[in-house]
Amino acid sequence: MQYIFIHGLGQTALSWDKTISLLKTPARHSCPNLSDLIADKDVTYQNLYKAFSAYCNNISEPLCLCGLSLGGMLALNYTLVHPEKVKSLILIGTQYKIPKGLFKFQNLIFNILPKSAFKSMGFSKSDILRLTKSMIELDFSTELTKVSCDTLIICGAKDKANFKAANELSECILTAKLKIIENAAHEVNKDNPEELAKIIL
Repeated sequence: MQYIFIHGLGQTALSWDKTISLLKTPARHSCPNLSDLIADKDVTYQNLYKAFSAYCNNISEPLCLCGLSLGGMLALNYTLVHPEKVKSLILIGTQYKIPKGLFKFQNLIFNILPKSAFKSMGFSKSDILRLTKSMIELDFSTELTKVSCDTLIICGAKDKANFKAANELSECILTAKLKIIENAAHEVNKDNPEELAKIIL
């Protein structure tokens, strides 16, 4: 089985380095940079998902998808479309339906920030604004009961914006278990990689 660690918006593949280094049982894994996957195409969720799907389809082994936030939505989307490929699923700080009010507020903040603030995010300011705009109608709520693989829902104890979604995911996905990680907000892989590594593997 191969683990694929998928970073969130505003992160890069390097955001997983500490967590992976702490895994007690080293696993075959990969950490794609989402900005590299989409290459020269328009940065929309639809194009990003197609690129991520192609990336996963090129791996012959069963997959364990571990995604944070945007990475979690991509992992969930792929699992719903390709259930035969995914052996286990780990969703961290992940929404299954875009909270439009929260997203509009987030985009307002992004609009105010200078372009220089996006240099370490992998995507440019215009790319991120285009990506988030393309996600506003995402809604997997009617499909969650179709997930049949072992599923772990993880949320940082301080991640209030995603706490409700984490509980709802754990209730709607019949195979899911919920874990709350203390001393962590949204970016659990950065805030508490030690505890995250213990839970993952």
